[in-house]
Amino acid sequence: MKLGPHLHRIGNDLVAAYLVVTDEGVTVIDAGLPGHWRELTAELAGLGRSVADIRGVILTHGDTDHLGFAERLRRDHGVPVHIHQADAARARGEEKVTNSWGRFRITATASFLWYASRKGVLRPVHLTEVVEVHDGDVLDLPGAPRILGLPGHSPGSIAIHVPVANAVFVGDGLTTRHVLTGERGPQPAPFSDDPEQALVSLDRLAELPATWVLPGHGTPFDGGPAEAIRRIRAVAAGRSPH
Repeated sequence: MKLGPHLHRIGNDLVAAYLVVTDEGVTVIDAGLPGHWRELTAELAGLGRSVADIRGVILTHGDTDHLGFAERLRRDHGVPVHIHQADAARARGEEKVTNSWGRFRITATASFLWYASRKGVLRPVHLTEVVEVHDGDVLDLPGAPRILGLPGHSPGSIAIHVPVANAVFVGDGLTTRHVLTGERGPQPAPFSDDPEQALVSLDRLAELPATWVLPGHGTPFDGGPAEAIRRIRAVAAGRSPH
């Protein structure tokens, strides 16, 4: 799905990954689920590109529904996979992650679990090698992505600001579709290690010059980071976001 001249999405509102496309090549932001591989290659083919044009993958954090096809790209095609130092062990499968589910609705949760299992979430492929990144890094990849530490959902959660795409990619720093309840609009994401820290971390995004706020789960939000954060804080405080 084309969102802008340099910006494409694969997957859907349940689980998504993104492509930053420039003359220098393609940067992949998150790798969705293993079963998104066909959607990746189809999207690239529609652009007249191929896997050979991918210069790097950046993972917003190390959870299995974001690792997807990352190791396949690294192992079979030599594509480096970047992740924050604090989530590197999680991406390699060296940490057992257990989070409280919190509130949920049966229909929404079942829909998410059915889709994710069909796309291979129960057979995750962890990374064997990663390139560690840090807060403030500007990576030598298409779009010159800048790393912003966004701890809370996980210790090494990051946002990725890509000016050429007019976008900030937030992973599970926030969501616009709660996969367990089906509620839509900017709101705190479920499964966070430290929900309070996740809310505090959002302040780092408020002044970013970007239109698109792109979560790993939910509809792309084109109202900018400041408005997304305003709505999230309203939801967190039990007020109407509108």
